[in-house]
Amino acid sequence: MELPNYYLADLPPEATVNPQLIHDACTALRKNRAQYLQERSLSQITSTLCATATEWLDPENEFRKLALESGLTGFPREILARGLDQFFGQLTPANFEALIQQDLGHVNRLIEFSSNLWEQNHDRASIAHGPELIAHITGGKIPNPVFISLVLGLLTRSAQFFKCASGTSFLPRLFAHSIYRLDPKLGACIEIAEWKGGNSELEKALFSEAPLVTATGDDDTLRVIRDQLPIITKFVGYGHRVSFGYVTHEALSGFALHKLVARAADDVIAWNQLGCLSPHVFYVEIGGAVSPAEFAEQLAHELRAREATYPRGPVGVADGSNIASRRAFYAVRAAHDTNTKCWTSDNSTAWTVIFENDPQFQLSCLHRFVFVKAVASLPQTLCAADAVRGKVSTVGIAALENRAAAVAGQFASWGVSRICPIGQMQNPPLTWRHDGRPSLGDLITWTDWEQ
Repeated sequence: MELPNYYLADLPPEATVNPQLIHDACTALRKNRAQYLQERSLSQITSTLCATATEWLDPENEFRKLALESGLTGFPREILARGLDQFFGQLTPANFEALIQQDLGHVNRLIEFSSNLWEQNHDRASIAHGPELIAHITGGKIPNPVFISLVLGLLTRSAQFFKCASGTSFLPRLFAHSIYRLDPKLGACIEIAEWKGGNSELEKALFSEAPLVTATGDDDTLRVIRDQLPIITKFVGYGHRVSFGYVTHEALSGFALHKLVARAADDVIAWNQLGCLSPHVFYVEIGGAVSPAEFAEQLAHELRAREATYPRGPVGVADGSNIASRRAFYAVRAAHDTNTKCWTSDNSTAWTVIFENDPQFQLSCLHRFVFVKAVASLPQTLCAADAVRGKVSTVGIAALENRAAAVAGQFASWGVSRICPIGQMQNPPLTWRHDGRPSLGDLITWTDWEQ
């Protein structure tokens, strides 16, 4: 399958992007938005998105097959297929309606002046508008953040320019092309480009065109981008976050234990642990039917089995060296201290499980390298994780019903913005409030009508 040259990222490698090209592309985007998108009904937009998702879920879909067979994504076929299924399975009419209702308070808020019951009683109505053009600065290999940004931008009827990090534009291009094939006018309101970050000349040209800029990356990157923006430009930044799991001792018993271990493995292997929602650590309470160390051992056995069905695939030299170095450190510690144990894949760096009685939070080197920490209580866990307080995206929990609400409440008070069952950490719903903020609400501007 040959992709047509609809987007800047489709150009041959020898082609160069320059400020004039960016200006011309943004001019075309604004024109196309005015002609094809601004007055389009929301139902038409969501119908196209749902139809596109249905095609991506079909094993015979050309775009899906190209994504899985290209070898250009950085993910093994099995891991990528699982991630694509989870994302596109979320794009349904009911989920779109729930998202708009949740973030904007009324399903028609993006279409016309609308009122909820309180507003009706006070003769008030509101409508939400998306910006004319959104510039997205993307980061990381995982495609889902780019996909969801594209979807949200279309819901707000905004033209969009995506600047992808080097080597990461392939999957966003495929998604944009699949929309273009079903609806060329909608696809013409999207631009995909790729260049190495830090090119101030190109980024200045892009930032001068867009009233709204979104960016995903580490905190230093976001700071640099924000400092480059004109004062009137709205900025939505998503910085570096970490996640971890918490297992109560009551959950460590009975036939459910095997399922719990399998769900924990699901979170580790999803996107090869490379996302902000991936667990670095599983905190496991002592006092259960099995000890935290036994939980770690069972998790290691599960990861060994998953390597046969969902292989991690190769990693770069630097990542492989980092994993080997960290393994060697903990192997020496385990040889001299019974409070540390480690399990590793044979003849590869495919997976690693480190158990420690020391509850101090540890950053994983990812690529299926996970810590299991023994804790006496949730307060001890919160103290041990204090270094990343305010930087935690998701906590996956395993707790029986009679205790789950109390555990979730403590994590919420501590500042966690998303709490979910272990096994769902890398599979947030479409209605997820990213970093605790409304996804659509961050993009729109309100007009209130006091009648």
